Amino acid sequence: MGREVRMVPKDWEHPKQYGDRYQPLFDGYRAALAEFEADVKEKGLDEALDWHGRGPVTDDYMPDWPQDERTHYMMYETTSEGTPISPAMETPEQLAQWLADNKASAFGSETATYEQWLRMIRGPGWAPSAVFDSKGLRSGVAL
Repeated sequence: MGREVRMVPKDWEHPKQYGDRYQPLFDGYRAALAEFEADVKEKGLDEALDWHGRGPVTDDYMPDWPQDERTHYMMYETTSEGTPISPAMETPEQLAQWLADNKASAFGSETATYEQWLRMIRGPGWAPSAVFDSKGLRSGVAL
């Protein structure tokens, strides 16, 4: 969990709740539903509910747009369920530039350079919040 690129339609506006706060949304409703259904089939409904808490609810997930509508890049924090930290951008380069110029959080108060953001956006498309190694504690985007 940390930072993740999500492909969204050009005019996507992430929903808000309680005024100006973004509503956290998971990604991957279909996968969550398939996992829940498999657990129900294998273990029964009661055990599946004990494990998952409840079945997946579509309102808790990003919309499942057709692939041809997913034309823009948007950076999300995924430490919680997922809220945007950027507007939707047409290219990876535009998104990386926006994140660097606006000193977007890569981890806590740490940001990242244009090159670091771009490397993460182009692949793998996600980064952990932080890594602790011989160089100390640093953001996953900075790797």
